[in-house]
Parts: sequence; C-alpha cells; structure tokens
Amino acid sequence: MVVAGAAYLILSGEDAPDPFIADYELHCLSCHGAELDGVAGQGPALLNVDLKYGTTVAELSKNIARGFEDTGMPGFADQLSPQEIRGLAIYVAERRVDRIFTDFRVDAPIEIPEGVVLGELHDFRVEVVTDQLDPLPFSIEPLPDGRILVTEKMYGVRVVDPEGNVSGLIAGTPEAFDDSFEAVLVWGHGWLLDIALHPDYAENGWIYLHHTLRCPNCWFPERSFNRVVRGRIKGGKWVDEEEIWWPGEEFFSIVPDVAAGGRLAFDDEGYLYISVGIKGKSNFDGVQDLAKPWGKIHRIHDDGRIPVDNPSLDTDGAFPSTWTYGHRSPQGLEFEPVTGTVWSTEMGPRGGDELNLLKPGRNYGWPLYSLGLNYDGEPVNYGEWLDITFDLNDIEQPVVDFTPAPAVSSFIFYQGDQFPRWRRHALITSLKGSELYRVELDENHELVRSEVLLSHLARIRDIETGPDGKIYLLLEHKSGGQILRLVPAGQ
Repeated sequence: MVVAGAAYLILSGEDAPDPFIADYELHCLSCHGAELDGVAGQGPALLNVDLKYGTTVAELSKNIARGFEDTGMPGFADQLSPQEIRGLAIYVAERRVDRIFTDFRVDAPIEIPEGVVLGELHDFRVEVVTDQLDPLPFSIEPLPDGRILVTEKMYGVRVVDPEGNVSGLIAGTPEAFDDSFEAVLVWGHGWLLDIALHPDYAENGWIYLHHTLRCPNCWFPERSFNRVVRGRIKGGKWVDEEEIWWPGEEFFSIVPDVAAGGRLAFDDEGYLYISVGIKGKSNFDGVQDLAKPWGKIHRIHDDGRIPVDNPSLDTDGAFPSTWTYGHRSPQGLEFEPVTGTVWSTEMGPRGGDELNLLKPGRNYGWPLYSLGLNYDGEPVNYGEWLDITFDLNDIEQPVVDFTPAPAVSSFIFYQGDQFPRWRRHALITSLKGSELYRVELDENHELVRSEVLLSHLARIRDIETGPDGKIYLLLEHKSGGQILRLVPAGQ
C-alpha cells in the first residue's frame, strides 16, 4: 500500500470525486436540471441542443460570467472566481460531448462501426486485423513487408502478419514486468513502450525500443526510468542490442510509468527525438529544471551521440540531450516532413490537452501554466510552490487546445496515397475520449478545421500509416487489445 499511496499523491485526481459537480449543483442545477436537460419555466437544456452563444469553454465561461439579463440568468462574475467559472464551463463542455470525468472507458464496449463511415473529405471502412493482443499494448510499427511490430507494456514485442496471426514474444528484448497494480488505470514499473524503425531500416535492420528500466536493486517501492536501446530481430530473437539513451541510475523514480511519455520519432536528418514525462518526485518536481531529464523532449543522433547544436548545450548544467522542456505527459511525437518540423501531443490535467509544435529550447509551460485546471478545480500555478516567476510570453502555447480533455494519445501526419485529401493532416487519437480526430493546419501552423472521424470506439493508444497507405489503430481494452485498419470505402 506504500506504493499505491505514493502513486496516488503524485498522479491521482482523475479517479477522485468530480469537484465540478458540487459547483454545478449549487449554482446551476435548479435551472438546468441534474442531467443538464433543463427545468420547465426555469432554464433551458444544455445537452443535445445548439447553444446560441457558443459551445467552447471560452464561450461558455464568458456566458456564465456575464449572464443573460433578458432571460433571467444571473451573471456569476461577482460570485465565483475565474477558475470556478472555467470549471463550470469545462463540466458543461464535457457533458455535451458525453465525456464523464470518472469514466476512463477501460472496459466500455468496443464499438467498431459496421459498413461505411461517412467523413467530410473521405468515406472509409474499419477492419479488424487482430483482437488477440494483451489488454495493454502500447505501440505498433508497420514493417515494409506488411507485418506489424507491436509492443505489449508488461510483456514484450510480438509480430502480427498480414492475416492477423500473432507471433509469440520475441526473445531477448528488454525485460518487462507484469506485476502492475490497478487503481482505475494500471500503474507499474518496468514497461515496454514505443518501437520505431531506423530511417534506413531496409539497409541496417535497426529497431529502436523505448522502455522503462526497472531498478534491479530497489525492492519496495519499485523504481524505474526511461531508457532507449536499439537492436535487430533475427530468427524470432532480439539481437545486437546497443544502449542509445540512458540518463543514469540516479534518476530511478517511484512515479509509475503511466506518466513516462515513452515515444520516439526520427526527423529527415536522422536525429532521434525522445519524449519523457513526469518521472520526478511529484507531478511538478524537476520539470522546469534543465538539469533533470524528465518533463523534456530529447534529441540525439541515431547512435546516441549528442548533437552539437542542441539548445541545452548553451546552459551550464543542463541535461545535454534536452530539446524542449516543461512537458507534463507527452503521449505522441511525430516529424512532419513537408515543413521539417517536430510535433507532440500532450495530456493536460482537467482540460488543457495539447498539440504542440516543438521549437528548440522553448518552455511548454508545465507546471507553471496550463489551459486546463487541476483535478481539484484549482488553477495550475505550481510556480508559487517552486518559487518560479515567469512571463507568459515565454511559455510556448499549444497550436491546438483540446478542452474538454479527451486524453490525447499518439498521432500521425498522414502522408499516404489511400486518403489523398487527408494528406498532411494530423490524425490524433485519444484514450478517455475514445475518438479519432482529423486536424487540418494551414501553412502558418494555425488550425483550419477539425473533424471527429470515429467516436465511442475504445481507448486508442497508437496510430500508424502502413506501407500500403492504409491507417492502423491500436486499441487497449480489458477484454484484449486490437489492431484495426482504416481503408477507403470503395475497397
């Protein structure tokens, strides 16, 4: 219970009672109803209707603050704090998209659409490749020959052939541990996370694995930290392993690996980017400290060497591989080849999920600032605890803010031929939201439009484009993980 208690103090909140419900019941229920379906003669429904004055969190906040004198709705600007008003707006926005704060959809029925799914730019069908995976897979990586590599967090690497047959575990990969414990979500130490092919895989055969190395001499509580290795798969075995990135045993952390980040991405010059989430002593410790390797995106050469132009090399004592900092839980990491830019998706707290353009040396805000609120309804202002003052102009803002937060996960910039009108659009997955989003940006990296391609599917952990241009989704679910394939409607 010591481990569970420590983890709760560090990462909890999402599994606590919803504090926004109490505010809603106190200030809104009498007019809008317990289920937001309105009260006759008092106030209108807030669900399943168009709201005349807007539905975004910013618009809802403005409306709650000012009120509407002509309809008898009072303004709350003088009664509630800005964060309380924003909390009410987030609660209403969540309910409008059927996103319940305490529902993680870990065992909600998987709803795979039958027939053709109609989209704004493309219609498509969804096919099941396999439903024979462990409940907690993390990553897929299509191979040039049509097979798919898949990592299972607590077990290892498997290979799925084009017919959906799943191999046994590849022998010799970094050890993964299956002694995790469940506290709504599963928490543990020593997991296998992302898998990625070297850009020249066809010539050199290198495969990269991001995992959390579990401390071999730490018994209770367990400790781990992110590590990257590369190797090759020959004859069903992992061979030729080389350590590529490892900060050192002094950084072993009791923080469970659910917050570890764990993604990999290569750019067109062969640099490798590594995402590491909150692995300090708390959800804010060390993230702003350039000497600490967590809460950062790192950049190295493919063999682990430090690039001479890394921005952190200009700061005494900074961890040399640091590319950007101030990251909370960077769940996705991708290179966009047309513009030559690197991007990440990141989970915020209650609101504030992000799509970020990663600019070298920039601060992405955690735990000083977020467009979301803490799970207890308080603003994100850990700078006061850490005695850090900052100028908001020095905080890099997200290109796209996802509030209410769907728990964004991995993403791709689509470059294939099967869905040409999606080319260069970001396809972003979500866990709690169980949705797949299409996000179109202009040449200035500003949002043009977005679309929900799939909803109420399942927790979508990863997404990749196959060599055939089709799109593959990785689902996690208590009944077993699945790989799905999106194909054009005409095929």
